[in-house]
Amino acid sequence: VQLVESGGGSVQAGGSLRLSCAVSRSFYRDYVMGWFRQTPGKERAGVAFITSDGTITYGDSVKGRFTISKDNAKRTLYLQMNTLKAEDTGMYYCAADWGGRVSPRFPVAAADFRYWGQGTQVTVSS
Repeated sequence: VQLVESGGGSVQAGGSLRLSCAVSRSFYRDYVMGWFRQTPGKERAGVAFITSDGTITYGDSVKGRFTISKDNAKRTLYLQMNTLKAEDTGMYYCAADWGGRVSPRFPVAAADFRYWGQGTQVTVSS
């Protein structure tokens, strides 16, 4: 299965962006999908996750500002990012795996996910 992100870009602080992650084919019936952010010299950190049954979790730094959602018919995952801050800057990666292997509960371990997109850069200027 392939994951393809889109929607990154540059925006001023306070602005919004929406990321998309298209899944190439049907996935596990029980799955966890979500977004990680990585900055230079740091490990990938979980941002937001959603399960096949609709359970949603967010990292503390994005609660109230970011919204994760999915469109099952389009096999697409979204991340709506509002009120962006400079510290939201980074490479955003879409990740997915079987729900029996990974958990959406924070802290979410990037190393547990087997399926990744190529990443999309988000730059927020202050």
